[in-house]
Formats: sequence, structure tokens, C-alpha cells
Amino acid sequence: MVLKIIEATQAKPGSIILVNNEPYAVKSNDISKTGKHGASKCRIVAEGVFNGKKKIIAVPGGEKFDVPNVEKRKAQVLNVGEGTASVMDLESYETMDLPYLEEIKEQIDAEKQVEYWDIEGKKVIMRAL
Repeated sequence: MVLKIIEATQAKPGSIILVNNEPYAVKSNDISKTGKHGASKCRIVAEGVFNGKKKIIAVPGGEKFDVPNVEKRKAQVLNVGEGTASVMDLESYETMDLPYLEEIKEQIDAEKQVEYWDIEGKKVIMRAL
């Protein structure tokens, strides 16, 4: 579910936008001034929330971007597998297998608590608590 729609000039560092239905965290936004006959241009440097890939987006200042609803929830790790961990949500007690980021691989262990993000139905373990 999209939370709101913003223009490219409103994309501030730290905000999350959807590009081709994939969430990206904005790292920087360079906005050029308007010319005599033209509109402002934006050069947005963003990093994929789930995959960590860097993307440079050059668009007109009036270009619209969707801002997704980011739901941050806590869960307890039941067991850790290769690339995924079986977790139980601490509010709904729902169990699920979720992928985790490679950077936190060593921090995830059974019976520890983690924070996972739910963005547009995609869930990923983001950090250990």
C-alpha cells in the first residue's frame, strides 16, 4: 500500500521511494535550478533496501514517486538456515521464514530478537536487537 506520492524534488536523503516496484533508500538528491525555458532536474542516488544495489536516477523535478508504507516489526528467531531464518512475530505469534541481510549474518542466532521490515508485502530481517 502506497503511503503517499511525492515529486522528485521532495525526495530527501533517508526517505524510501519505489522505483520499478522495488524500494530504494535515497542517499542524495542533487537538484539543478530551473533555466529560462526548462524545468528543474534531479539526480537521485539511491540504494536498494533489500538487495543493496546502488541506482542513479536522473529525472525532471516534477516526476512523481510512490512512498511505500514501511512496517517495522519485532520477531524472535526460532532457527537459522542458509539465507533465511524461521521467526515468530512477537505481536501476532505468526511464524514465517524470512531472508536476512548478509551484513547481519553473524548477529542472528536462535532465541534472539530481530527487527523485520514489511514493505509492499515483501519481508526481510533488517537488524538484530
